[in-house]
Amino acid sequence: MPSPVAPQLTELVERLIGAPLPIRIRAWDGSESGAPDGPVAIIRHRRALRRLLWNPGELGLARAFVAGELDIEGDIAEGLSRFWRLAKAQNLGALSLTTADKLDAARTAATLGILGPRPKPPASEARLEGGLHTRRRDRAAISHHYDLSNEFYEFLLDPQMAYSCGYWTRETSADYGLQQAQTDKLDLICRKLDLKPGMRLLDVGCGWASLLVHAATHYGVTAVGVTLSAEQRVFGMARVEALGLKDKVEIRLQDYREIPDQPFDAISSIEMGEHVGQDNYPEYTAQLHKLLLPHGRLLLQQMSRGAAGDNTAPGGGAFMESYVAPDMYMRPLGETLNFLEAAGLEVVDVHSLREHYVWTVRPWLDTLQDNKAEAIRLIGEEQYRVWLLYLAGAALAFEENRMGVHQMLMVRPDADGRSGLPRGRTSTLGRDPEMDHAVATNSAGDARFGGHRLGTRDADESDTMTR
Repeated sequence: MPSPVAPQLTELVERLIGAPLPIRIRAWDGSESGAPDGPVAIIRHRRALRRLLWNPGELGLARAFVAGELDIEGDIAEGLSRFWRLAKAQNLGALSLTTADKLDAARTAATLGILGPRPKPPASEARLEGGLHTRRRDRAAISHHYDLSNEFYEFLLDPQMAYSCGYWTRETSADYGLQQAQTDKLDLICRKLDLKPGMRLLDVGCGWASLLVHAATHYGVTAVGVTLSAEQRVFGMARVEALGLKDKVEIRLQDYREIPDQPFDAISSIEMGEHVGQDNYPEYTAQLHKLLLPHGRLLLQQMSRGAAGDNTAPGGGAFMESYVAPDMYMRPLGETLNFLEAAGLEVVDVHSLREHYVWTVRPWLDTLQDNKAEAIRLIGEEQYRVWLLYLAGAALAFEENRMGVHQMLMVRPDADGRSGLPRGRTSTLGRDPEMDHAVATNSAGDARFGGHRLGTRDADESDTMTR
């Protein structure tokens, strides 16, 4: 009678890594071994292990999971967290197998029937051609993720279609959730940019037009958005027309390097800079500087990586680079600020929203998991599994401070070095949306925020600034 598979695998893996497996394994023969509690890794097919032989590590595991040959029973985020802690504790990134280790693994693989030709990658894996960050390749990289399905993004996101970190000014409740946090984020951006009626706003990487619509509707600006996603532009233009904003909002299918306009009063770029690449970032910042009037403000919201140590995965790792955001590049915050200053922009304010991204991703993940059948109908089984792994991993990376996200407010000084900024910090950054909620709880405008009384005048000004 053949020996059970799971104990053989557990014994081999634990010997190689020098530590107990952090999760339980259930093999295709029904046998189980490993940790007595927590998530269970279900190896449905020998092919899952064959992928690991050909591509040890994250890529092999990701391909097996996306293909449905490997599954997780229980909390997938908890399973990922256990593996991450193990990898850090055992320094598995530097693991080097001896010849004896390799022979031992080969014998086990032969016994279990794992040896064989390299399996084909899942169909949902990105396959890009051309030079890194050429215009053609950038369009293909953006299309891979953002042209997936407008219907799916409508299903996943809040009604404003904001696909970036929200700004959570209150605890989650029946009256405050993802939609309200995204509205607070949009207001925060508009106020930091000091938007006023008649100003011209450029949004680089405008998504499905959430900021364009909000700024035109509530702050009276004329806005231009550029995107490389044809699906985003189709959706955004339909939304703009339905809201009667065609005379206020323009959305172009255009590369940031191709914008020919005269300078704008204000520029935003929300979680688009990650797609620019390391070598092209100076060109990106130079173009933003060129397109901004003196005394004009620029707000970037951008993810960072590597602040707590060496950045060994600026693209987010093999899974992210192959399935979610090919060619993405994240660097420590300080490096990004250096690029911006080198372009002639002055740093006004840096605002960390790292934990806000945990609170933003979790509702997306809940929507995906709670409505599995609908998600699969919209994007198929493979892409469902990609998004499940993507969102669970993203929430964990932000929670454990392996990734960050910041709003960076910049100004373009004039030829004499003057910024044109007000003297006070509050006047410069504008009223924080959190203060709006504090005032709203007391109709007399007698609420307190941060130990400072907000008088009637503050409440009246809040209405003007918000709408």
